Amino acid sequence: MEEESIREASNEVCREFKTLIDERDLDSLKQLQLLILGRLQDSNAVLSHFNENSENCFAEVSADFSRNTRLLKSMKLDLDYIFQKLGSMKAKILATYPDAFPDGSAKEVLDRRPDLEMP
Repeated sequence: MEEESIREASNEVCREFKTLIDERDLDSLKQLQLLILGRLQDSNAVLSHFNENSENCFAEVSADFSRNTRLLKSMKLDLDYIFQKLGSMKAKILATYPDAFPDGSAKEVLDRRPDLEMP
């Protein structure tokens, strides 16, 4: 008895809701939802293709990028060593020949190179 009364109340609420909403409006909403769904699926397909293409391109260049990064680090170490040696050679020349640098270039010169490891 109680279940039947609940069922009748539910049916009555459903009928009242159907009278509040026009069927054409519902059909229009369904069409708009289907249109949006289609656009979202197309966008998803385009993004999936883009991601696959990006992954392939990254796989192609990652080995070269790693190799070039190691090469640049090695070159930086070599240049730092050369810069250090030049400084010590300049100091030795100045100690042996005090007049070798008459224009004042023998003063301690700070390293003005930008630090490429800092962001």
